[in-house]
Amino acid sequence: MRTAASPPRVYLAGPEVFLPDAAAVLARKAAMVRAAGLAPLVPVDEQDGRARDASDLAAGIYAGNLALLDACDLLIANLTPFRGPGADPGTVFELGYVAARGRPVLAYSADVRDVAERVRDGVGAAPDRYGVLRDPDGLLVEDFGRAENLMPAIACERAGGQIVRVPTDTGGPAARIAATDGLAVCLARIAGGTASA
Repeated sequence: MRTAASPPRVYLAGPEVFLPDAAAVLARKAAMVRAAGLAPLVPVDEQDGRARDASDLAAGIYAGNLALLDACDLLIANLTPFRGPGADPGTVFELGYVAARGRPVLAYSADVRDVAERVRDGVGAAPDRYGVLRDPDGLLVEDFGRAENLMPAIACERAGGQIVRVPTDTGGPAARIAATDGLAVCLARIAGGTASA
């Protein structure tokens, strides 16, 4: 349990754990959180070798991350598109988990496009005869002008702001995920009091 003298604990949710240089990227982002006077909580992405099989390993990662989510005072999520037009599903779960517990959630993306535009660009979408945007399978494409699906987007809005969109045009998907500009904006919002810590 956090004491009044200890800094707020910030869980860094995002797909960084999948990067080839995950440890270095997460260390850089954790250093930014510490420099802002907060205590970083970094996701667990591997175990100590005691897991006997993939199922044990997965369960250990889940339990470790859940313990960190339970311990955090707020969450900052990297919702940069991951393996498609949307955010990493594990990150979205973590954001929802913390939001459901009544704690502040902030988020950022290195892609400035609305989610509907990303779907249109990535898998294709067009208005049907009624003007409803649908993908090639005929499924409705959510088009509320937000950076992500309405659930994580509104969770962030209720915490005091929208998903921060800071373009990162250089490099491929890994460079966009590793980018730190969006995290810096979220930390500045916390420091400026526009998001609770």
